[in-house]
Order: sequence, then structure tokens, then C-alpha cells
Amino acid sequence: MGGFPIEIVLALIGIAVPIMAFVWEFVFVGRRRLGYRVQMDTPVTGEIESVFPGVLPQLRPDGGAAAPDLHDLSVVLMRIENNGATTIDIADYAGPEGERVGVHISFPHRRVIGMAVTELSDPAMGDCLRPGTGIGAREDAARRVGIIDLPKVPMNRGDHYKILAILQRSAGAGDYPPPTVQSRIRGGRAVESRSSTGISPRLLALIGFLVVVIAVQFAVDLGTADAPPAADCARGGLTVVGSSAFEPALRDAVAAYRKRCSGADFTLEFDGSERGLTRLDKEGRDNSALLAITDGPKGEGYPKLLPRALALSQFAMVTHPGVNVKDLSVQQVRDLYAGRIDNWRVLGGADLPVRVVQRALGSGTREAFRSRVLGGEQPPAPPATGCRAVLATNPPGPAFCEVPVTRDMLETVAELPGAIGYSEYADAAQASGVRTVTLGGRAPTREDVLAGRYPFWAVEYAYSYGEVPADSPAAAFLRFLTDGVGKDVLRAHGNTPCSELPDPTGCMPER
Repeated sequence: MGGFPIEIVLALIGIAVPIMAFVWEFVFVGRRRLGYRVQMDTPVTGEIESVFPGVLPQLRPDGGAAAPDLHDLSVVLMRIENNGATTIDIADYAGPEGERVGVHISFPHRRVIGMAVTELSDPAMGDCLRPGTGIGAREDAARRVGIIDLPKVPMNRGDHYKILAILQRSAGAGDYPPPTVQSRIRGGRAVESRSSTGISPRLLALIGFLVVVIAVQFAVDLGTADAPPAADCARGGLTVVGSSAFEPALRDAVAAYRKRCSGADFTLEFDGSERGLTRLDKEGRDNSALLAITDGPKGEGYPKLLPRALALSQFAMVTHPGVNVKDLSVQQVRDLYAGRIDNWRVLGGADLPVRVVQRALGSGTREAFRSRVLGGEQPPAPPATGCRAVLATNPPGPAFCEVPVTRDMLETVAELPGAIGYSEYADAAQASGVRTVTLGGRAPTREDVLAGRYPFWAVEYAYSYGEVPADSPAAAFLRFLTDGVGKDVLRAHGNTPCSELPDPTGCMPER
């Protein structure tokens, strides 16, 4: 990414949150933790006598017939434990000074008939649970709540003891409300213990948070999976001028580069190869953020401009659909552009006068056409009238006119009956109203060009004024075009990146 490193932030959050949760749970909140759990809460039946032999007779007061009638009884077994990270001392129980009680167990709708300590993990705790230490039972009659008071028992980590209580209903009907435990622990708290077989809500929340962090980080990584390293991106402005034939490919390459390098700002002006070279020669001395694109090498008069070969590009002859000619030999094209053929019926086509459309002088496409198809011949200079005048007057013999850029070439050939012209093949193939013509039975394919079977091609160059700084937007964009994803964009437009040719140094197809 060219901006804020969000993937690093997400990684740090994913590490920090579990650490903070651990510290909070086990160092601050859970450092001292008095746990309790209800291990049994059941009505009294005949089975209680066998499970806890001798307990019920101890609860029945002496007196024979004078003994109160005990009914609607229940048995509760509570486990009190230290499940924190450190020991709990007597001083860790909060409360008034001199107060011996540290824990209160409440039983709503029930009164305590009897109680006993049934299990000690450490026998030494028994001294703190004897009569007179604060252990006892009482009833809050106003609220119909039975209460067991337990003393401040010091407990090592993992220690526990159990309280067995026999209770009688004092209010309500049906199921009893669950018992609750109240205790104030300095630097900790009293919490109901959970079974180790389940998953705590806090653990689920932590897992969910980590899943979200990972998902967001994955989405960020997915969106930037193809992003180049920082060295291939440079912030700043860059102006690209020159070849109109290469304009669609360059515009798509610029769009792809902007997605990967958000800090780049482009200005695109495609007015022709010669105009681009002239502007670069005039303005490029103190401006490394200016590049010119040409169809073919520069001409004479630009000694300071340095080339960078980009790709081999195929060109095609195009005609008006009414011409009704599908193939031309190279010699026939030369005769047409020399004015030696005045009507398409001579070539087996329609009875239409020939209209030769030419690119203006200074066009790289025109120069490629002159050198590779016309054999170096210069076609006759067109008359002063433009292509619009030819369309309007419709002279009886052959007519010649010029257009400045590729777009005008394709539009003129589509509008002018009997017209023939030329264009970069990818543009011609997508244009409406024109037909591409094979040369000598060969289409403008990459394979035929590389094999030397198709003559009309050119090398696309990028020119700079001298060497550009390695960290400049121009250098970064050139690297993108020649070594990065930019090559895929050029290839998608029918071009062959120079680095993939049999002779990359000269960017020439083998013959």
C-alpha cells in the first residue's frame, strides 16, 4: 500500500488485545478470585439418608413427640474455592474491622434447618470453620431468605471446601430460586465458577474478535495482494504525451498504475509522436516528470532524448465497408497510395473511386507505414482540401486527404465511401464502421509479425530528456510498463512487450 500501513496496525491489535485480556483477567480482575458453584440442589427423598448417612438425624432435634414436623425439605451442596491467580488471606476479605464473617450464602424462599462442612481440600482450613469462628445460619424473615454466614477462611490457590445445607421452604411454590453468594475481595471478586467442559462467553467473545481481525487483515491483504513494493511507486505528477495510436493501451496502463500507487497524478495528451518529441525537447530539460511515447524511433534533431523500448505493436490497413475488398498485396497498397489505382473495381471491389486517407507528417504511425509498407516511398502530398471537403464534393477520380490522430483516421474511413487508411490494430478491431484488410493473406497477428510474415508493425518507445531520477514518478512508471503488471496491460491490447521478444535488446522480430 502506498498509504497508511493498516495491515501492520491490524496485526498489532490482534497481538495486543489477547495480551491485555490476559493481564486484565489474571493480573488485575482475576488475581484474587473467590469462586463458588452449586453442586447439588434437590428435594429431600429417602435416598438422601444413604448418600449422606447420619446427617438428617443430626438435624432432627431431640424431644420425641415434641419434635417439629420437618417437611418440604431440600438439600444444597455448595463448593467454595479459590480459583484466582494468587492466595486469599484473611485480610483480603473486605468488611468492618473485627468482623469475622467474610462470605454470605443466601437461599431465597427457604430457611436453613441445618448445615455442615463436608469436604476440605486442606485439613488446616478446618480450624477456621469451627463453631465460634463466625460460621452460622440465620433468616431474613422480612425477605423470606435463609442465610449461611461463613468466616474469612484463608485459602491457597486451588483450595476449596464444601457446605452441605438442609433447607425448608418458607415461601412460594415450585422450583426454588438459585442460591447466591456475596463476598467482597480486595483486588478481586467473588464469581460463580463455570464447568470446565463448556466455553465461557468471554472466551467466545475473544475468539470472535480475533476472527474479525484476521478477516479484515485478509481482506486488506487480498486487496493489495498484487501491490508492488514501495520502490515501484512514486508520488507526484507525471505528464505523458505523444502517440495517439498507443493512447488506449497507455490509458489503461495508467489506470492500473493508479490503483496500485495512489500517490501518482497523471496528465495525458496524445497529439502524435512528433508533437510529443518536440514538446519533450523544449520542456524536458528541467522537467523529469515528462515522457513522450512514439511509434518507432525518434528522427534526427533530438540528441538529448533517451529511448526506452516498450512493446512491439501491430498495425492494420482499414477500409470503408462499401469497398468490398478483404485482402491487398503490399504492391497494391503502394499503387493505391501512389494514385496509380483510381477505382476499387480494378481490385475486384465495388465501383467506387479511391479515397486515400493519410496521417499528417510527424505521425509515428505514418512513418511506420511509409518505411514498412511503402518501402520508404513518400505518397503524394494531399491537396489543400480536407477529408470533409472530399466527402462533400465527391470528386470522380481518386482523392487524398490527411488526419491528425488515430481517432480521426478511423472516423474518416468509416464516413467516407471508398476510403482506405491505416491504424494500430487493436484500435481498428474495436472501431465501428471500418473493416480491417489482410496483407498478402496475412492478418496482423503477433505470431506472423515475429515470424516475418506480416510487414506492418512498429516498436513503441518511451522517451525522456536524459536519464530520469530512479525515485521519480517517470522512472517508477517506466519500470511498471517494462517489468510489472503494465506488461499485461500492453499485451491485452495486442502488443508484445519487448522483454518477451526473441531479441529484447533491439526489440525486433526475428526474420
